Amino acid sequence: MAQNAIDKSVDTFPKFLLVNARERGQRPAIREKDLGIWQTWTWAQVKDEVKALALGLKELGVERGDKVAIIGSNKPRLYWSMCATQSIGGVPVPVYQDAVAEEMVFVLQHAGAKIAIVENQEQVDKVLSMSDRLPSISHVIYDEPRGLRDYDHTRLKWLNEVQKIGRKAAESKYSGDAWEKMIAEGKGSDIAVILYTSGTTGNPKGVMLTYDSVVISSQNANAFDRLTEKEEVIAYLPMAWVGDHIFSYAQSYVAGYTVNCPESPETIIEDRREIGTSYAFAPPRVYENLLTLTMVRMEDAGRFKRGMFHYFLNHARRWGEKILNKEPVPLGARLIYWLGELLVYGPMKNRYGFTNVRVAYTAGEAIGPEIFRYYRSLGINLKQLYGQTEAAVYITAQPDGEIYADTVGKPSPDVEIKIEPSGEVLFRSPGVFAGYYKDPEKTAETKTPDGWVKSGDAGFFDPKTGHLKIIDRAKDVGKLNDGTLFAPKYIENKLKFYPNIKEAVALGSSRDFVTVMLNIDLVSVGSWAERNNVIYGSYQELAAHPRVYQMLAEHVDEVNKSLSEEGPMAGAQIKRFLILHKELDADDGELTRTQKVRRGFIAERYGPLAEGLYSGAKEVDITTELTFEDGRKGTVSARVKIQDMKTHPPAAAPMDKAA
Repeated sequence: MAQNAIDKSVDTFPKFLLVNARERGQRPAIREKDLGIWQTWTWAQVKDEVKALALGLKELGVERGDKVAIIGSNKPRLYWSMCATQSIGGVPVPVYQDAVAEEMVFVLQHAGAKIAIVENQEQVDKVLSMSDRLPSISHVIYDEPRGLRDYDHTRLKWLNEVQKIGRKAAESKYSGDAWEKMIAEGKGSDIAVILYTSGTTGNPKGVMLTYDSVVISSQNANAFDRLTEKEEVIAYLPMAWVGDHIFSYAQSYVAGYTVNCPESPETIIEDRREIGTSYAFAPPRVYENLLTLTMVRMEDAGRFKRGMFHYFLNHARRWGEKILNKEPVPLGARLIYWLGELLVYGPMKNRYGFTNVRVAYTAGEAIGPEIFRYYRSLGINLKQLYGQTEAAVYITAQPDGEIYADTVGKPSPDVEIKIEPSGEVLFRSPGVFAGYYKDPEKTAETKTPDGWVKSGDAGFFDPKTGHLKIIDRAKDVGKLNDGTLFAPKYIENKLKFYPNIKEAVALGSSRDFVTVMLNIDLVSVGSWAERNNVIYGSYQELAAHPRVYQMLAEHVDEVNKSLSEEGPMAGAQIKRFLILHKELDADDGELTRTQKVRRGFIAERYGPLAEGLYSGAKEVDITTELTFEDGRKGTVSARVKIQDMKTHPPAAAPMDKAA
């Protein structure tokens, strides 16, 4: 890693591939689990695979500057497609594989993709269904041939066939070191990738990242956490998301570590366990779901096992983080913790696949302090970072030994941060994006001439720790009619810290008081229903159950108590809430593809419910359109109950001490 970091001439990922094939050719570069068996490719083998695919793409007409769309889940050949495209001067454009055809067509049209490389029949069908609107796409290349034998192959090609074309070209037209010369033409200032934002407020924007921005960010991140070629990483997050692009591709090529592709989303935990992941990343939702499943299972465990679990967990809460941080701990407490490691903590970490984890990160949303401390108390070095696509991820990160549940860390290496008088966070770094593709106006709005990028987030530096705290999206921070500060995301995150609440949408800006719409977590609440003999036949029926309302009312009351102690937020307590009759879904436009709530869209879509929350109504009838997985539309109707809440008298307490 050190040699790569020093050699300034190695400034693109295809160049890193050549270095890795030469210096660590026999080390595993990537694995894939197929039919229960791990298939492994070394760096030398990956080089050969990428070369064949690159020359095949060249033969199909891909030229320098052309855009190649990559659509699918985490598969070796799709990662190779990125490097193959880059090696001949093309620009890969990863697309969210779960996007419906209508969403996908915007990205493919906007990018002007010349070729689409897709995973399987499902993605082929999506692209072909809108082919009349995608005249720029000359070929669709697929990885898995299952179900595609009888399709018209005029524009379709199997990836193996493209590689075969490339291998023939390598023996004639591009013999010798012709491909290596193409790679040498690439330079750090070239566009490495276009990543489309999740489109929280409208159509996605194409973020252009140069090799310099991604390579330097990756080198700094690897040095910050002392990552080497020996790391094992599992790739399971969307390839179109900047986090996966950095963790599963860029940092891997720079450090030379191994990336592992799971067999399916359902086997991720088991696959992570088998591999022994050492460097892990997951959004808060993943950690929350693991903890929810753990608590649900322990409720069903025998009395002795449940008692032992809670005894050692309480001990870990008191001493675990101190032991992890190498702080002084009494010998007796260490001995009990050691016993807990044998009986509870070790088996739990093994169950999660975290036994070998040296560094684990979470980002994207706030994580509940209790959830965060739970993992750290087990001895897992879980840290928080703050990043954006426009920064090639890294803006702040928590150094080892400086871990706080309510901060996102200090500025990452080479990153400058300043806070505007409005409270908005601005950053400048080598990782800053080149601009938004085909959108100079938005680029100028976001990026100043001297390189500062407006994050769109409101935050402040904690004077005690020097760490950054993020409050909310700057545009979402508003005020109630009486002038009380209203930070919806801050309230929503407090609610989502409860395992029973999956999503929350807070309303209140320019209103007299705060209200919320909630989604229950079907796994957690469903398990509670089974244990408490609550009979239900659907999500809608369970969400409307009086005892579920009673349970969530207790959670809302606890959040109100917490807000009452937070000075500026004390007047933003929740006065009314309802439980939505359907789960918020990205296919319905209610969430982004990275599972962020599109608050404005929801307020408009559920207008009758929002009106009912503020009109004093006790229940509201609503009919909502929904989208099925195959793209068909349907409707769901319900009578949604609205519940009133009591608020608590304010108690003076500074906001930065809030959990």
